[in-house]
Amino acid sequence: MPPSRSTSTDRAFDRLAEGLGVPANYQDMNGETREVSANTRQAIVKALEGTGTTPDKALNLSPPRLSVPAGASCYIPHFLDDTPVWGIAAQVYELNSSRNWGIGDLADVRSLCSIAAAAGADFVGLSPLHALFPAEPERCSPYSPSNRSFLNPIFLALDDIPGFDDDLCNAEQLGDLRERSFVDYTAVTEVKMAALRVLWQRFSESDDQPARYRKDAFDAFRNEGGDPLFGHCLFEALSFEMVANGHGSGWHSWPEAYRQRQGAAVEAFRQSHANEIDFLVWLQWLMNVQLGDVRDHAKQVGLRLGLYFDFAVGEVPDGSSTWATPDLVLADLRVGAPADIFSDTGQDWGLVPLSPEALRTQKMKPYRDLLERTMRYAGALRLDHAMGIWQLFVMPAGVPATEGGYLRYRFEDMVQVVADLSRETQTVMIGEDLGNVPDGFRPAMDQADILGYRVLYFEAEPEGFDPAALTAKALACLSTHDLPPLRGWWANSDIAFGEAQGLYDADKADLLRDDRVKRKHSLLKAAGKPASDADPADEAISETLIVELHRLLARSASMLAAVRLADLSGEERSSNIPGTSTEYPNWRSKLQLPLETLAEFPLMNKIVSVMQAERPRD
Repeated sequence: MPPSRSTSTDRAFDRLAEGLGVPANYQDMNGETREVSANTRQAIVKALEGTGTTPDKALNLSPPRLSVPAGASCYIPHFLDDTPVWGIAAQVYELNSSRNWGIGDLADVRSLCSIAAAAGADFVGLSPLHALFPAEPERCSPYSPSNRSFLNPIFLALDDIPGFDDDLCNAEQLGDLRERSFVDYTAVTEVKMAALRVLWQRFSESDDQPARYRKDAFDAFRNEGGDPLFGHCLFEALSFEMVANGHGSGWHSWPEAYRQRQGAAVEAFRQSHANEIDFLVWLQWLMNVQLGDVRDHAKQVGLRLGLYFDFAVGEVPDGSSTWATPDLVLADLRVGAPADIFSDTGQDWGLVPLSPEALRTQKMKPYRDLLERTMRYAGALRLDHAMGIWQLFVMPAGVPATEGGYLRYRFEDMVQVVADLSRETQTVMIGEDLGNVPDGFRPAMDQADILGYRVLYFEAEPEGFDPAALTAKALACLSTHDLPPLRGWWANSDIAFGEAQGLYDADKADLLRDDRVKRKHSLLKAAGKPASDADPADEAISETLIVELHRLLARSASMLAAVRLADLSGEERSSNIPGTSTEYPNWRSKLQLPLETLAEFPLMNKIVSVMQAERPRD
C-alpha cells in the first residue's frame, strides 16, 4: 500500500529540514532526547528560506559534521606548553578610581594592567566592549550588543583626549557619580557625551594635535572603516534623534520611513546630520586609539598574553547591525538555551542568529570581519557560548524557549575562520563550552587548539573532583559573570535572591541549597580541608578559605587560570543574575575598593601570593 500523502509530505519536509541543519530532535543535559515540534522546525525553515536558501540547495548540502579541517589549529604560544599562567578577570564598568567619571574606563584598564603585571599575572580579562545604545544608556548588558563590530565609547578616558581641561568637569557632579555603588548609566552618558562634543569641536577647529591624534590619522581610520563604520554611526545618529522625538533607541520602534537604511528619509537625515555622524565616527576612532594604547601598555609592562576579551554570541534584533545589514541575520528567530542550571524552562537571550546562507554565499567574510575587529587588540579571545560555531538553540520570536530547537552551521568553515585568524593575529582562542554541549564538540575543540572553559563551581561535583585532572587546554576559574563572587556564592546570595523574586519556589530553593552544600564539600575535600576546619553548611566563608580555594584553582592542570577581580577585592554582589532584568541591577555594581588601593589590599596580596607560588612566571 503506498504511503499516505501526509506521510510523504512529512518525510519530504524532514529531508529539507535536515538538509538545512534543523534536526528533528536533540539531547538535553540529562542525555534525554527532546523532540522539536513541527511548528518550530517549520518556522526555522521559513526563516532560512527567507534568506535565499532553496529546497534544491538544502538537499544538495553535505550533512553537517563535527570534523576539523586539516591544518585548522589555533595559536598557542610555546611558553604555555611548559608553564601555566594566570590573570585577572574584570568587568570594565565595575572599575573604581578617583579619576574616572563614574564608570570604569580604558585608563582604569591600563592601571589594572600595571597592577596585574606587578603581581605576576600574564593577562587581564575584560567583559565585551561591543557597541550598545548610547541614546538609551540603560540598555547596558555587554552581552546584548547593538553591533559587535564596533566599540562602546562610554569607556573612553576623557582626560587622555587632546584638548581636555578641567573646565569640562563639574567636580561636585563627578564626585557624586564616583561615590555611587552602582553605575548610573544615564547620568554618566550625559556628562561624558556633553564633554566629548566640546572636545570634538576643539579637534575640528585645531590642526595642532599629538601624532596619534592627528586629523590625517582620523581620516585614514574613517576611510578604512568604509561603509560598515559609516552605517553604524548613521544608525547611532538616528537613534539619538529618534529618542529625542519620543521613540525608542532601536529601529523597531522608529517610523516606517527610517526602518531601512536605504530610503529617502534616511538619505535626507544623512545629509542634514553630517557633522553628527562624523562626531560618532570620531568616537569610534578614539576608542580604537585608546584600546591600542592599552594593548601596547599591557605588553610593555610584562603581560605576556596582554588583553583577554569576551566576544558575545549574537546581537539584538533592533540594533545597528540588523538595521545596516539585515541580510546577515535571521530576524524572525531568537538565540537562547534549553533548560539548564539557570532555568528549568530554558532561556531566550533576545539575540538574533547569523544566517548560515549569508555566511556561505559571502565565503564566511562577515564572521571573519566580526572576529578580526576584536582580535586586533586581543592576546586571548573567549567565544561566549562557543557551541555557536556548530549549532545554536533558537526559537521563533515570541515563542517560549521550551519550544526551541537547534540550527546548525558548517562547523568546518567556522572553525577554519577561527583558526586562521588566531594564527594571523597570534590570539589564543577560548571556547565557553558550558551548558548543553553536544557529543564530539569538546574533542573537536581540542583538535583545533581552542581552549575549553572550566568553572570550579561546576566541576566540584558532589562525588568529588581533582583539579589536577582538569583539561590542560583550558582556562580555569572559580566562577563566571553569571554567578556571584566567592563570598556571595558561599553565602547562597543568588539562591536567596531568586527565591525572593519568585524565580523558583521554596522547594526548588531548598534543592539548590542542598546542591550548593555538596559542591562546597567537594571543594573543601579537594583543597584538603577536613570538616573540622570548615563546615560546608556555613554561609560565611573565612579569608583563609578564600585563599586556599584560589590555591586549588592555581593547582589545576589548565594552561590558564583567571582570578576574578571581585574576589581579589572581597566583593559579594553579583554582576548579573540570569533570568532577571529590572529585578536586579545587572551590569551596574561597582567594586567598593578603588584601584589606587587595590595593590595594598591584604586579601589581594594573599591570593596573589598563592597564584605566584603555584604558577611562577619564568
